[in-house]
Amino acid sequence: MVTLVAATAADPASVRPMSSILAMPGWHPGPIVRDMLSFVNEKLRLLKLENHLVREDHLDKRWEEATGDSVDEVIFLSRHVAASNRPALTIHPIGTPHLREDEVPLAGGRPGWAAPPNPRIGPWLRLLKNLAKSHNLVPEFEVTLEATHHGPEISSPAMFVEIDDRPKVLLGIGGGYYVPWRMDNVRKDGIWVGHLLSGYSLPMEEPSESKEVNSKGVDGMWRKVINIAFETSRLAFPGGEVLAHLDLESFKTWRRKAVTEFLESEEIKIGKPGDFY
Repeated sequence: MVTLVAATAADPASVRPMSSILAMPGWHPGPIVRDMLSFVNEKLRLLKLENHLVREDHLDKRWEEATGDSVDEVIFLSRHVAASNRPALTIHPIGTPHLREDEVPLAGGRPGWAAPPNPRIGPWLRLLKNLAKSHNLVPEFEVTLEATHHGPEISSPAMFVEIDDRPKVLLGIGGGYYVPWRMDNVRKDGIWVGHLLSGYSLPMEEPSESKEVNSKGVDGMWRKVINIAFETSRLAFPGGEVLAHLDLESFKTWRRKAVTEFLESEEIKIGKPGDFY
């Protein structure tokens, strides 16, 4: 009896945990089944697919027919997208039992069908909660169960393990015309590059002593420039999270204070070092 762990190249949030798993000792290449790469580690079989996971119907039976292995369970590694935009780690059983016979499943499965729930769902949820807490991901990340939904159609006990792994878009603010220091900020996989605003492209009039030094007390075009850069970076990368990265050393104190307060007032998140490195 073997456990299938399925990932797909069509989903970066699926590829990253797959890569981390394969970095552990004991893995070696397995058979190639219908252009599907596989890796073997004792009773584990990690499969790298090319299609979206919800379309990989009867993955367990296909593996059994091709290899002679008997499949005990299937675990799918996937991306989670929350309507609330709050990052999340989720686990859920799969199935579409709510669909009528005349309805067409939009995300795999078939009407009136559900896979047997994987017995690991409860233990893994508790494990994820403990790991998230120990890595200080709570309360930023929500760790929760999701209701039964979507495919693929499968006969073995199955579950989806999902992470909200939205790519991060770097919005650079400050510095000079050339930005070699930003190169170090995009070394992490999954970092996209949005607009890079040099200090001179943020016209700011130094406030007089009679004015309070804050985002509203500093005149100039700089607020409009930041808004344009943010909106167009967001439009260029649908699904990405735009994070401002400030070259703090290039700003005088009053400029840094004004920009930081403005970003907060516009709900433009300022990235932490760990977001980029």
